[in-house]
Amino acid sequence: MNGRIAKTFFVLIFFSLLLSAQERFTLSGTITDSDSNETLIGVNIIVPKIQSGTMTNEYGFYSITLPEGSYEIQISYLGYKTISETIILNKDITKNFKLLESAESLDEVVIKEDVEKLNIKKPQMSVNALSINTIKQMPVVLGEVDVIKSITLLPGVTNAGEGSSGFNVRGGAADQNLILLDEATIFNSSHLFGFFSVFNPDAIKDIKLYKGGIPAKYGGRVSSVLDIYQKEGNSSEFHMNGGVGLISSRLLAEGPIKKDKGSFLIGGRSSYAHLFLPLFDLDNIAYFYDLNTKLSYKFNQNNSIYLSGYFGRDVFELANSFANTYGNTVLNFRWNHLFSDKIFSNLSLIYSDYYYGLELTFVEFDWESGIRNFNLKYDFKHYINNNFKLEYGLNSIYYKFNPGEINPTTETSGINPFKLIDKYAFENALYLDAEHKLNNKLSVSYGARFSTFHRLGQDELNVYENDNPVIYNEDIGIYEKAEPIGTETFKRSDVIESFSNIEPRVSIAYQLTDNSSVKASYNRMNQYLHLLSNTSSPTPLDVWTPSGKYVKPQMLDQVALGYFKSFEDNLFSLEVETFYKKIKNRIDYIDGADLIANNAIEQVILNGEARAYGLEILLRKNEGKLKGWLAYTLSKSEQKTPGRTAVESGINNGDWYNTAFDKTHDVSLTANYELNKKLTFSSNFLFQTGQPATFPNGQYAYNGIVIPSYESRNSSRLPSYHRLDIAVNYNPKPESEKEFKAEWVFGIYNIYNRRNAASISFRENRITGTNEAVRLAIFGIVPSVSYNFKF
Repeated sequence: MNGRIAKTFFVLIFFSLLLSAQERFTLSGTITDSDSNETLIGVNIIVPKIQSGTMTNEYGFYSITLPEGSYEIQISYLGYKTISETIILNKDITKNFKLLESAESLDEVVIKEDVEKLNIKKPQMSVNALSINTIKQMPVVLGEVDVIKSITLLPGVTNAGEGSSGFNVRGGAADQNLILLDEATIFNSSHLFGFFSVFNPDAIKDIKLYKGGIPAKYGGRVSSVLDIYQKEGNSSEFHMNGGVGLISSRLLAEGPIKKDKGSFLIGGRSSYAHLFLPLFDLDNIAYFYDLNTKLSYKFNQNNSIYLSGYFGRDVFELANSFANTYGNTVLNFRWNHLFSDKIFSNLSLIYSDYYYGLELTFVEFDWESGIRNFNLKYDFKHYINNNFKLEYGLNSIYYKFNPGEINPTTETSGINPFKLIDKYAFENALYLDAEHKLNNKLSVSYGARFSTFHRLGQDELNVYENDNPVIYNEDIGIYEKAEPIGTETFKRSDVIESFSNIEPRVSIAYQLTDNSSVKASYNRMNQYLHLLSNTSSPTPLDVWTPSGKYVKPQMLDQVALGYFKSFEDNLFSLEVETFYKKIKNRIDYIDGADLIANNAIEQVILNGEARAYGLEILLRKNEGKLKGWLAYTLSKSEQKTPGRTAVESGINNGDWYNTAFDKTHDVSLTANYELNKKLTFSSNFLFQTGQPATFPNGQYAYNGIVIPSYESRNSSRLPSYHRLDIAVNYNPKPESEKEFKAEWVFGIYNIYNRRNAASISFRENRITGTNEAVRLAIFGIVPSVSYNFKF
């Protein structure tokens, strides 16, 4: 009897669940720009009736499941007019929306409140997004709009100074940032040794920087993820836009392959300042060029394909003594497929290559190095219901590392050809991420990434006594290279060393009030690639190397806690976050390490640890004629490499020391004021604690040679860095209905001519014979003008 009752009970539950499921229907589709048909990322789809909603994904797709009924749906996106439409949901509906650009978007208070509530409720934290329009309005050096320089105005993000490449996030090194352009890895993000970035702003669609709480679909780096997507191209009509500046120009064309179905985009950029150098009797060359391309085609509602690429090169020649060429090449073929109105998929086949070439004319030889990878990604987003969403997928990457190759350029050079041993690796990952709304106040995102890394066979690998490539000389207290006792050879299919790790991720958001919430996150990440560099800023000559028998992968554990609040109907917003992160197996170098053309790099490196912690504050003014933000970061970044035994001293006596990217205080103020439709003023002010440095603290004579002695690593600092930039954007005919539109941008970088120190070196004054410190400053005041157009 009890069994029958139990069966009846479960049958009733089953049918009630089935009935409930049958009474719920899904509204899904894509949201695009009405003029270009470009898909829009992060559009808010709000249902005020139930105070719920969703956002479009990286490909403009959305899906929301609701009980049967009539609903007002509000679609809102910054820079576009908000639209509202009533939907009668009595079946699954596919509904695409087109948004119209508008300078006066998000005017209705109720919509702004709903949108802000949705963002406050989301568990994602430690993420910053900048629109390309905001970036274009920032004053920059020489008038060149720069994505990388712009993100350094955000809290927790710095760089190594003017003219330096890369960027540092929350006290991490530049090589610990994963930089993606249309999902393809960019290994060097700089043009002209760091003066400009490789990203053409005209071709960029969306920029997102993850500093913590990083979703499980990302992996391979332990500091941050900079995820950048290119535009898809206008499938409605042909357009061109570009700009002419003091040292470079750019031009971009886009249009339909087949109207409303297929589109193309091609953009080029090049500098030409070197053309004027002969006027000053300078026989030097320094320029860059790059090309962005993208093809897209929508076969039907469920299938779209994309082919995107980037090619960039830098060329630097000095008085016919040497020539330097380096750059990135990436190619990505993507297939978007909709299995149902709740399951969206993206399959990507990606090729990425970084090349570095150096020709030394005076010694008559060429040097080449680089890294190449082939990447397969298959990602799914599963909209199970409004309160539960899943993301899952896989990723496989094959790497080939060329550490360096030397070839003579003439028959009389006296240089013998020499090839460093190529290295190979295979990295794989599976991930699962869930976003779960537990109730009206509590939401959580949780998941894990399982990653493996296989160091594959190479032609030759050194063998050392006790597997120790670095030995400690107790007599003089220094580390030295160990002599190999033999070599091993492998087939390419052999696995020299394998690593596997589980990387848990979790983020929690608790809504305190309608306008405030607290969030917390934890993530573990592993990095299997290492950039060999003993400079504070990466250079093109730096070489990537994989983890293996003697080099362990870096492992990060990071926790963060934040408070988020909006004021006065989202006129102002405040974000406060504190973080702590610890990294195991951070590479450190023995004193006197030689990294260039070293076939046994394991002989000069040791495994240490790093830690960073701090407080970030971001106060934004989001609306009105005056917009902008104030960002402040208080942080500490340190590294330690203790001795491996009680006898060894370790690096810096095994004590913690400041990393080269430790900045105690970092303040930036960014403002944009629209005086009228013709004139817009913008400005940036930056202040940073000086970069850590190691200075000599004395000297001694040995056999007639004066030898300097140095203080502890990075125990001193360069002078504090600060500057003020201003710019004016002038649109002479804002009301013109003509297709051709143009604007002028006038700027002054470092308006009070601060000579910020890039480095300090020491030398003997030839006149007085005394030692003196010499400050190197790259930029003083720099005026600029550029002319931008589109038609």
